[in-house]
Amino acid sequence: MHNVLSHPALVNCRRLFLSNYEIYINIGVHDFEKKGEQRVILNVDLYIPLDMSTPSQDLLEEVVDYDFMRETIKGLSSQGHIHLQETFCDDIVAAMLRHPKVVAACVSTAKPDVYPDCHSVGVEVFRMKQA
Repeated sequence: MHNVLSHPALVNCRRLFLSNYEIYINIGVHDFEKKGEQRVILNVDLYIPLDMSTPSQDLLEEVVDYDFMRETIKGLSSQGHIHLQETFCDDIVAAMLRHPKVVAACVSTAKPDVYPDCHSVGVEVFRMKQA
């Protein structure tokens, strides 16, 4: 579990996550990166207050649907070439925070095929809505 849950604003939150979501997108600043898609691995954590995410009738409408994360990322990644992982990460976090139940989000992107001598290179960003 992440240390961010120790933040007072997140104490009574549920963490919803999308783990190791693999997509192929047009991303990168170098000429060779602009000629095709690259594999990107995404991780998303959403923090939702328990009173907004604890179902009383076991209905999907009572919680945040996992499809929201996947469909939002698909939509953002299909809007054309992205130069920087930082931009992509920031755009995803901003979109996640637009959901009315989400109070905080953490997103990481990783490009696993950039260097042969390391697992991946990437970016992570955490943001909270202002109270």
